[in-house]
Amino acid sequence: MRRSRLRRIAPPAIPSFGRRAMIRRVLLVDDDSAVREALGQSLELADFAPITAGSFIEAKDHITPSFDGVVVSDMRMPGRDGFHLLDYARGQDADLPVILLTGEGDIPMAVQAMSQGAFGFLEKPCALADLTAVIRRALQTRALVLENRALKAQLEAGDPAARLVFGVSPQSEALRARVRAAARAGTEVLVTGPPGSGISKIAEVIHLCSAVAKGPFEKRAASGLARDDLLGLLRECEGGTLFLDNIAQLPMDTQLALLDMLEQGRGGRVIGGDADALAGATEDGRFSTELYYRMEGMQVRIPALAERPQDIPVLFRHYVAQAAEQAGIVAPEITQDHLAALMAQDWPGNTRSLMSSAMRFVLGMPEEGSGATGLGLAEQMAQVERSLLTAALTRHKGRAAAAAEALQLPRKTFYDKLAKYGLKPEAFRRD
Repeated sequence: MRRSRLRRIAPPAIPSFGRRAMIRRVLLVDDDSAVREALGQSLELADFAPITAGSFIEAKDHITPSFDGVVVSDMRMPGRDGFHLLDYARGQDADLPVILLTGEGDIPMAVQAMSQGAFGFLEKPCALADLTAVIRRALQTRALVLENRALKAQLEAGDPAARLVFGVSPQSEALRARVRAAARAGTEVLVTGPPGSGISKIAEVIHLCSAVAKGPFEKRAASGLARDDLLGLLRECEGGTLFLDNIAQLPMDTQLALLDMLEQGRGGRVIGGDADALAGATEDGRFSTELYYRMEGMQVRIPALAERPQDIPVLFRHYVAQAAEQAGIVAPEITQDHLAALMAQDWPGNTRSLMSSAMRFVLGMPEEGSGATGLGLAEQMAQVERSLLTAALTRHKGRAAAAAEALQLPRKTFYDKLAKYGLKPEAFRRD
């Protein structure tokens, strides 16, 4: 293609959250078979996956709300032109990017196309680098739209454990299963986890999954809670749940009152939470042994982020979306390099720290430091590589061939890396 003076009306780069899988499909519509074939080959060499069509009629079946790609169409075609295609695409999916090409350099036409929702407008013949740059931005936008739709569908479907406990790791799946089991049991529950892991949130999810989900859910700090106040709260939570945070700090007199109420079967269901194991508190006499054994019969432990680094991208995307919505601004782009750096950190503050990091990221505030600064480059890269391998095996349920293909690794290289990190595909298999 010869270089022409390029007149382009195209939007600036659109932020994206970073995606689990890159989309590359480009629906190329042009009635000129020679141009269509040449441009299709050029796009293929540029690592896109072109689908060619010689008319609107040929293209229309691909233009659906689920199409995981973008559209590039010539403006001037016999019969149904590019404007008609744009109108049809907008009717099928208003978020499907359509890039229009013309050989006439008609600026009023470009303005009209953009006002009707075209993603970009380029004059033919244009430099391939300019076209591919617009296509890449369009694909990023499309990937973000499809990812957000999938997340919304997940939030709207399934039980509260599926909708509110995020993560793709085996540890997160086990946590969701444990939450459901605790909800079904209907007994007292002890929720434990490291600081910042979201103990109160898990307690509320247990309540929402339970038979008393429509009843009240009360959260109270156990520290300094008097006997009479506890008894009043239990009566108020009849038919619901009372969550006592930092239950190890419950005064001894109040502990005895709670034990009496539980043995009598009166009041609401009780869920206790504590960042530290209660066993130590019983040993030094700060916590009733009887109450401890009553509570720990059904225990839900929240794994630390360091135990499930493959969940960090999922959680970070979610927190960034939340923070951007709260701030009323467009979420900034999350690069794969940024996600890799996050996965290399230990996160002693767990999800609470990750949430704070997401807020700073959205507001453009610099990070104060990295939990991985004590590690050398090789160690940090090894952490990230292991996390990516684990994430791929988790997504593909232990199917090594599929995981290797997703990571674009030769089969032997993939198995060598698994051996290096002691990972076994069978450990990730699920029915």
